[in-house]
Amino acid sequence: MAKRRTSLSNQVRAAVDGSGLSRYRICKETDIGEAAMSRFMSGQGGLSMKALDRVADLLDLNITTGKLQRAKGR
Repeated sequence: MAKRRTSLSNQVRAAVDGSGLSRYRICKETDIGEAAMSRFMSGQGGLSMKALDRVADLLDLNITTGKLQRAKGR
């Protein structure tokens, strides 16, 4: 059975939750509105790439990409 990948948004949400920082502090440090962060964290909205970059910088995240391996014939 193929391993299901975790979306980038879910990875960022997990990093925010596991950071030890309050969402309020993350919002203040990254200049992201609290309502926008709340919608993002609940899965009801997204963040711009600029906002995601600021969150990644604050939390010292290393985002890597890779091409998905697909089975032959797919």
